[in-house]
Amino acid sequence: MEALFPNGWAHYLAGGLLLGVGMSVLFAATGLIGGMSTVFTTVWSFFSQAPYFREARFLSSRSWRLVYAGGLVGGALLWLAMSGEPFVTGVPAWRLVAGGFIAGFGARLSNGCTAGHGICGIASLQPASMLSVLIFLATAMITARAVAAFG
Repeated sequence: MEALFPNGWAHYLAGGLLLGVGMSVLFAATGLIGGMSTVFTTVWSFFSQAPYFREARFLSSRSWRLVYAGGLVGGALLWLAMSGEPFVTGVPAWRLVAGGFIAGFGARLSNGCTAGHGICGIASLQPASMLSVLIFLATAMITARAVAAFG
């Protein structure tokens, strides 16, 4: 087990439990799914006048979704402050940006992201979410193999 989790596994367990509890409370209180792609789409409604971003479903929930997105940024900053050491990656910036665009496109194509489908959709037994997660996992495995093979 130590080879698989050299830094331990307790923080993964704690993170998973906190995510599950947080998503459950959000769904129970609002009936809404807390997927990140919808959060970021909703945040765009503050800045864009495009008709898509002006839809009632985005405008009616944008205040709490802005707080939700702020919590993600705040959580990352809190982790950085508490760990005392920033995470540095050797991945070139262009690959990170390209990966972000590809992931964003995939999230829009599947009408949700891994958080929305994987955590909330599967928990509520949504067939579309189950299929989406299977496709996400298959694509991730193929991509990991390709990157390992071709660098």
